[in-house]
Amino acid sequence: MFERLQALFSRPASPQLPDNAKSGGRESSARLSLTRSLEAGSPNRPWGAPVGTGSPFDWSGSTVAGLETTRQRSRHAFVNDQWFGNGIAGWVDAAVGTGITPNCMAPDPDFRAAAAERFSRWCDRADADGLTDFYGQQASAVQSTAVDGEALVHMGVTEAGQLSLRLLNADQLDNSMTRDLGRARIVNGIEFDTAGSRIAYWLRPQDGPNLSLALQSARVPASEVLHLFRPPFIGSIRGIPWGASVLLGLNELSQLTDSLLVGAKVAAMHCGFVVDQNSTGALPVDGTQTGSLLNASLEPGVLRVLPSGYSVQFSSPQSQHSGIEQAKLSLRGIAAGLGVPEYIVTGDLSAANYSSLRAARLAWKRRVERFQHHQLVPMLLRAVWRRWLMLEILSGRLNLRSFDGDAEAWLAVEFYGPTWESVDASKDADAEATLIAAGLKSRRQAVAERGYSVETLDAEIAADRQREASLGLDFSKPQPQQRPPQ
Repeated sequence: MFERLQALFSRPASPQLPDNAKSGGRESSARLSLTRSLEAGSPNRPWGAPVGTGSPFDWSGSTVAGLETTRQRSRHAFVNDQWFGNGIAGWVDAAVGTGITPNCMAPDPDFRAAAAERFSRWCDRADADGLTDFYGQQASAVQSTAVDGEALVHMGVTEAGQLSLRLLNADQLDNSMTRDLGRARIVNGIEFDTAGSRIAYWLRPQDGPNLSLALQSARVPASEVLHLFRPPFIGSIRGIPWGASVLLGLNELSQLTDSLLVGAKVAAMHCGFVVDQNSTGALPVDGTQTGSLLNASLEPGVLRVLPSGYSVQFSSPQSQHSGIEQAKLSLRGIAAGLGVPEYIVTGDLSAANYSSLRAARLAWKRRVERFQHHQLVPMLLRAVWRRWLMLEILSGRLNLRSFDGDAEAWLAVEFYGPTWESVDASKDADAEATLIAAGLKSRRQAVAERGYSVETLDAEIAADRQREASLGLDFSKPQPQQRPPQ
């Protein structure tokens, strides 16, 4: 049984590296930290095609510089641009929120309850750096994926035999490591076997203040590294920042905002202009004159009589109105480029109503769930669960009392993201209760979507009922309201 479970996590044996490839570093699982990187390429180069020739199959890293520039600009925008930061935060909140919880699907209910309890305890100790818990790591990984295009996680094992996760800085992935090894190939720091499967990552150690320095990279087996990214096209081995298409627009919008602000300041300083139509040169109002400037106060309720031949023109720039409309259009484009509803970027719900908000949320929910089910779960969460559960079983902390030989059935898991807050909570609660009553949705699914284990919840409900009965309490019927004494 243990051999079968262990085989589920085995990777193809790595080929023997030639000496010129070994010089890049030694196989290691050294201390690594938070993710940052992006690169796009295809591992499907025909065998024998030259590397570094400028052909369509050239992986020499000629595109890395442009992508690294895009990544740096994306990071700068995330930190310094409020609109961009709002859009990224919207992705993290919707995709992860307080955490995506696993729901063990093993056939034994006692095993499911024990697994849920032990996993809940492990979550608090999951971070190898001790900065957050497993759900916080989920949020950081999604944020890095959106800002940098990808996230890397190293899976280690503590001295106690428990799984330990460390978020990696994607700058540590050696983009310069691209070469043909004969029976394997390395593409921008990712090593592939002849079948195109990932077998190793070449990572720089966390040394020095600048990770872009040419530090020696270490070969880390792919079985220890999780790589989360959203492929921009078929064949991509790396991701690109999700906001790459709006970075130029952000810069233009920033300049437009600055110009509108300067225009408003200029308009405020130049309240109006006194026009001497007869060129008499006399001052029609009292005030302090400095050179050719007359500082005359404006007070409410004052009527001023100007001499014949004088008129006053007030400053009211018309460009302000068209500039604001252009800014709104730019914000819509930024929201579309980030793939989020406009109100998430701007926070403006003044023009929203129930129908429009519901339609926007439904489309947004479908997009978020696509990322959850197509990338986040298969690339990160399921692999973490399987590795954690294997270690718990092999160490004896979880017992398989009724194992039937089907290892996959005991490793089966479903993941449930945070519940989407309803526009009308009462209507959605009634709708969910109707689905459960009609058999179209299980209580287990409904409970798991709220981040709880149905076994734990049922045990708590049973304990509540027993305590209520022992105390003579009955909350099944509405309690009569107590009238205050007259």
